[in-house]
Amino acid sequence: MKENTSQPPHALPLTGLRVVEFTHMVMGPTCGMVLADMGAEVIKVEPIEGDRTRHLLGAGAGFFPMFNRNKKSIAIDLHKPEGAAIARQLAASADVVLENFKPDTMAKYGLDYASLSKQNPKIIYVSHKGFLPGPYEHRTALDEVVQMMGGLAYMTGRPGDPLRAGTSVNDIMGGMFGAIGTLGALIQRGITGRGQEVQSALFENNVFLVGQHMLQYAITGQPAAPMPARISPWAVYDVFTVKDGEQIFISAVSDAQWATFCDVFDFADLKLDPRYASNNDRVRERPTLMPILRERLAHYSATALGRLMETNKLPYAPIRKPEELFDDEHLLATGGLADITLPDGERAGQTSKATLFPFTMDGQRLGVRLSPPVLGAHTDELLNALGLDADAVRALRQAGAVG
Repeated sequence: MKENTSQPPHALPLTGLRVVEFTHMVMGPTCGMVLADMGAEVIKVEPIEGDRTRHLLGAGAGFFPMFNRNKKSIAIDLHKPEGAAIARQLAASADVVLENFKPDTMAKYGLDYASLSKQNPKIIYVSHKGFLPGPYEHRTALDEVVQMMGGLAYMTGRPGDPLRAGTSVNDIMGGMFGAIGTLGALIQRGITGRGQEVQSALFENNVFLVGQHMLQYAITGQPAAPMPARISPWAVYDVFTVKDGEQIFISAVSDAQWATFCDVFDFADLKLDPRYASNNDRVRERPTLMPILRERLAHYSATALGRLMETNKLPYAPIRKPEELFDDEHLLATGGLADITLPDGERAGQTSKATLFPFTMDGQRLGVRLSPPVLGAHTDELLNALGLDADAVRALRQAGAVG
């Protein structure tokens, strides 16, 4: 287990907080990672065979190493009475318990909020679900499911071609909202002395994301068009294909930026054309303006365009692939990437860089203290801390209750 000393030298805000998480996939682990990065001791309870995301292929291969840093791992078989008893004992030692299983699953093991809060009224219990309680609560939800039913896939794809977003937006944000709820509950517990249950859900998260489009309809009476077919609020705000087939995103979102844009590229005729005098004029004339701009910019390289845009403080962006971000000069210079040791797969034991949270506290990024754990790496340590000696731990292993 690689430990990293890049974390801030001062005490992290959640130092001393114990979190026990019964989570898998992305949503619950994201919540745990937020709390872990902020200094909490986060104990990940895994089945004996390990969290399934340790062994996913394709688009799921990055789930475990991305969302489980700064955590300890203990392997417990909840199906065995001895294992469930250990899990309850561990949960009883926690300030916060996280879970993201189907409704009623945790109650089978005495690990639901009702059971744990009887023993510890100060417990904060954070459930991550597909849906908040209601008509849909027993449906099985996935990020893609709620994107389809919640309008996000409709807004992302072209008309007639719904398309999921290019990352696990609802899982990740749902976990973040779970963490926000946790922090609020911790503050209230400091005032009242009592814990509470917090619930976060994929579907409701997705609806929050498309809320701006719902209100667009409420204000205008016109349904929001999918993003590729939308009426843009800005005229120059698009991807351009330029020399050698390269692509670059270019924008000019104010009248001042439009004037600068025309000066930089010597488009005096466009600057003086009354059809393009204001932003709204340019939006209305987009069908005539965009072909002209595409033709005139086509002979530039993306690099040359980027240099001109940056020099003149105009917004632009190169079109990047995720793997290219490992070498991004800004991320490398600002400490936005931190080393972790990969815990599983053919490259287990190798070092990679992972993205950190996009904020600082007291001028410091929240770093990596523990790499994503190898399955059960902390089982003995945690059981010993619960008062079990070596013989008791050995007996649990022989019974198959822990790994």
